Amino acid sequence: MRKYIVIIIFLFLTALPVFAQQGLTTDKELEKDIIRTGVIHSPLELDDSKSAETIGLQKKILYSELLSKTNDLTGWTQHGFGNISYSTEKTVSEKGSIKLSYPTYTGKRAKGSPSDPDYATYGHAGISFDTKGADWEKFNRIAFYIYPDCEGARVVNINLSIENRHTPDKEGYNRQSGSHLINLVNKQWNKCYLDIDEYQRDKIMKISFGASLKGKDRTTGDSMIYYFDKIELQQIENPEIISGWTPGKDKIIYSTSGYLSGDKKTAIINIDKHNNSFVLIDTQNNKLVFAGKIKKQKTTTGEFEILDFSDFKQAGSYRLKVGEIITPPFQIDDRIWDNSLWRVLNFIFCQRCGYPVPGKHGTCHTDLCSKHDGKMISYAGGWHDAGDLSQQTLQTGDVTFALLESYNNLKNKNELLAARMLEEAEWGLEFILRNRYGDGYRASSMGLLIWQDGTFGTLDDISSVRVQNISFDNFLYAGYEAYAALTIDRDPMLQEYLTNVAKEDFRFALERHKKDGFGGFLHFYEHSYNTSESQYMATISWAASMLYKLTKDSYYALKATEFINYTLDCQRKEPIGDTDKIKGFFYCDKSKKVIVHYNHQSREQIYMQAMTLLCETQPNHSDYKKWEESIRLYGDYLKNLTKYTAPYGMIASGVYHIDEPKDEVSFQHSHLFTSGNEAKEFVKQLQNGVRLDNEHYLKRFPVGFGIFNGNNAVLLSMGKAAAICGNFLKDEELLQIGREQLYWVVGKNPFGQSMIYGEGYNYPQMDTFSSGEMVGEMPVGIRSLGNEDIPYWPPTNNATYKEVWITSAGKWLTLIAEY
Repeated sequence: MRKYIVIIIFLFLTALPVFAQQGLTTDKELEKDIIRTGVIHSPLELDDSKSAETIGLQKKILYSELLSKTNDLTGWTQHGFGNISYSTEKTVSEKGSIKLSYPTYTGKRAKGSPSDPDYATYGHAGISFDTKGADWEKFNRIAFYIYPDCEGARVVNINLSIENRHTPDKEGYNRQSGSHLINLVNKQWNKCYLDIDEYQRDKIMKISFGASLKGKDRTTGDSMIYYFDKIELQQIENPEIISGWTPGKDKIIYSTSGYLSGDKKTAIINIDKHNNSFVLIDTQNNKLVFAGKIKKQKTTTGEFEILDFSDFKQAGSYRLKVGEIITPPFQIDDRIWDNSLWRVLNFIFCQRCGYPVPGKHGTCHTDLCSKHDGKMISYAGGWHDAGDLSQQTLQTGDVTFALLESYNNLKNKNELLAARMLEEAEWGLEFILRNRYGDGYRASSMGLLIWQDGTFGTLDDISSVRVQNISFDNFLYAGYEAYAALTIDRDPMLQEYLTNVAKEDFRFALERHKKDGFGGFLHFYEHSYNTSESQYMATISWAASMLYKLTKDSYYALKATEFINYTLDCQRKEPIGDTDKIKGFFYCDKSKKVIVHYNHQSREQIYMQAMTLLCETQPNHSDYKKWEESIRLYGDYLKNLTKYTAPYGMIASGVYHIDEPKDEVSFQHSHLFTSGNEAKEFVKQLQNGVRLDNEHYLKRFPVGFGIFNGNNAVLLSMGKAAAICGNFLKDEELLQIGREQLYWVVGKNPFGQSMIYGEGYNYPQMDTFSSGEMVGEMPVGIRSLGNEDIPYWPPTNNATYKEVWITSAGKWLTLIAEY
């Protein structure tokens, strides 16, 4: 790895004249920070000046009231580990503060549930204030100060919980309590708040601050101390919206990263006072450069007012102005996505496991191991999956593939960024290869919450990493390994090894397939559990085509064409409904009872990856027209879906059949932790979508139950598929659909928030309790609430919708790689 760092530095030095003219990015401050970090070998510096939390602090406070008026612990209690005291050591008010202290080590092994005993913590520490059933309905914010004094802790955060005693609201949702993660800066006062407009708060019983004990990182001391002061209830003016398609009052909804120069450029407004016109202002000289009329648009999601400045193509920095409302600056440029690529790469780097990430953690989880056939492998490596410290080898594989795609796309455009993408891909690739046992079995996943001491033979050793031999996983690994062999040409011996293991993993997978057929998914925590048979067959075909491209062995060409026939038989070719006559989607299997759709992890792009790679590698095959027609059908399907979310560009989740819950196996694989009542809720969710005919409905947001929700992976996978189709068919409409998913993520959504921290403007804190806030972090995504089919994005920072997820980062990279 050190050798590759030297190569990157050499590339940087030799390319300085080019970068001086062109720039690493379109953001000069980001460029300086990239250099300061050694080209992302330490984390980029956080900029919270444009965060949603900083912006929210600027809202006018109409009135406020202190939570407690006493100078003691009256009303406060402590629970779990640690102690509570009243302190005058650190305070921001004239009075004292509430102090919580607790140990970082308990001397006992972390204990989890019987079904997953090592997904565990060492306990909990917290404090609560008894509010005695107070009515808080006249308040919409709780604000407070927190001072963490945590020796050696590089990451500090705490949860705020609010408990209300009430029955479910009129929509049937129980909003009586909530937990909100607050990311903090150690050893300074942090001004914090939570907007509580969404909470039922007519009878507040208590509020609590607490944290789980998750062990010690390298530098962590023996205790954690938090001071809490000046807790007050506030009524603020014009709180942010949390649901619906209509933007908040006096808002301009736009892509906060900017727009490609030659692209469609639109924004959505909700402004009462204007003269039916808007202007575009150059930030360099404050001159008006474009003026346009505001257009009205009525869609299936409502009535909107639209700004269209697509005709303006000059690169630069600009603001939109409507009446007295003006946006922060944004870019128009052909390279607007470079900034986000650097930032998302930073997030991926910060998620490294088994590697000392400066300012985040030391070398971690070396004493986390898998066991198989008398052998043991350390599971340190790759990247932590999400806000916790869990790992999934296949997730690391997905992200590695995305990084390699990014390298191939950038190597002739931005050499330094490409080289850094390749280096990070090789980090992931090493993890994929090291966890092979050589007989088809691989260490596959581990749910984890704690830091370990890195010493074998101590209390925190774990050797329960899941190991399995599943044909789907090995087919996908074989495709990724083949692609890596085609890509990495600076290490011939690694290329040779990758070629051999790709062939071997394909053989292992095929042997398992011949024995067991489709299926064998053992662990519902793993994000391959929702794989359908049609997706499985498409994956085999894609992997075989990739091996054919690598080896030129006709055996793989035959396998690619053989397995894709099943997938082709699962595609809907007859139209549904009378209006748009929707078709082109895929069913889970040839029975055509259950339609393919996703609610969390998604690999929907694999269908089009398989079809287009067949066309690329076997252009003279007799079935070429079938593959081409499949691509065209699916592309038309995506075009139809986008009509139902206009004027936003988000691709709708897809078409559903009302009887899908009757296939219990498929339903349970798609929806985890089902309780038995989901079939009725499924119908209600469909009925809140768009009825196409007596049996079919279109849903804008995925049907979902429980905590695994948020649609970034879903829409970015479908965006990838749109771009693949668009490139193959040379269809600009499909390419635009793909780009619109990017615009949605960085602010062209009803909430006007960027879902990439540090990118664009108005990005919120995210649920990242293990590694702290990171530039480029991305969450699971916007969701719908309960049985509704409208966007829901509350300020409450909780899992999984606001939990950071490396899958979202990989999907971001892989979509941009199509352009």
